[in-house]
Amino acid sequence: MSAVKRTILKFVQTKTSYPMCWIRHLSVNMKATPNDEKDKNKQTHFGFETVNEEEKWKKVHEVFETVAEKYDVMNDAMSLGIHRIWKDIFIHRLAPTHGTKLLDVAGGTGDISFRYINYLKNLGPSPENKQSSVTICDINQSMLDVGKLRAQRQGYTKESCGIDIEWMCGDAENLSLPDDSFTAYTIAFGIRNCTHLDKVLEEAYRVLAPGGRFMCLEFSQLPNSTMQWLYDQYSFQVIPVLGHLIAGQWKPYQYLVESIRQFPDQEKFKGMIEDAGFRQVTYENLTFGVVSIHSGFKI
Repeated sequence: MSAVKRTILKFVQTKTSYPMCWIRHLSVNMKATPNDEKDKNKQTHFGFETVNEEEKWKKVHEVFETVAEKYDVMNDAMSLGIHRIWKDIFIHRLAPTHGTKLLDVAGGTGDISFRYINYLKNLGPSPENKQSSVTICDINQSMLDVGKLRAQRQGYTKESCGIDIEWMCGDAENLSLPDDSFTAYTIAFGIRNCTHLDKVLEEAYRVLAPGGRFMCLEFSQLPNSTMQWLYDQYSFQVIPVLGHLIAGQWKPYQYLVESIRQFPDQEKFKGMIEDAGFRQVTYENLTFGVVSIHSGFKI
């Protein structure tokens, strides 16, 4: 019996309250072949630390379990509120129309989806035959719980806005969704936490219908070396301290800063999106390149 299978059985026997998407992620490996067993020992980065790929998944999961309740407060503190502007621009670049079927991945707290709903509401009444929808997918149930609570408090329900809203615990690298089922796919500040970027992009391509659009908002690299140095000083010297003062956590925010530095630069990520099959791939730098918006189409 594999170590993974023994672990899952232990969860069941001890009635540990792990979210089902966590169990499903582990259960995929129960059918592992000898080559798959070797793959588990492949190494990747967790921030600046080198870890096994399976270990990274667990560590990232723990990070977001830890910071979920303070996630939005910390975003305001770390970016001085500018993340709100970045996300507003992101949705305006997407420019959804009535009838859009959006999959928002790594969107647990609802920041992007709520902006999408507001954008559609501002377009005016939807034609009867144009039903819009959003599926909010996140691998971390704690982040989804925060988003659901926000949705209830702020009135983001189908009854109040007329848009189908579904919350889904799932893995961006292995989505439990049919092919060609969405017209738009967004992922904001989430893809750098995934182990296999190529698998995330391939899954995005698979679930998008022909003509569908992929959009990613992510921290990036500043083209100016002096500004990059200043940004690094702020990131490494200030952000972990803010995490400790506001959220009572240092290490998760140290990881978040390190993960930004490990993420491919704008041109390299553009090439990865093209390798996944997307066409008309472009990117736009915001705030001197602190973040960038990548866009591509399934044609």
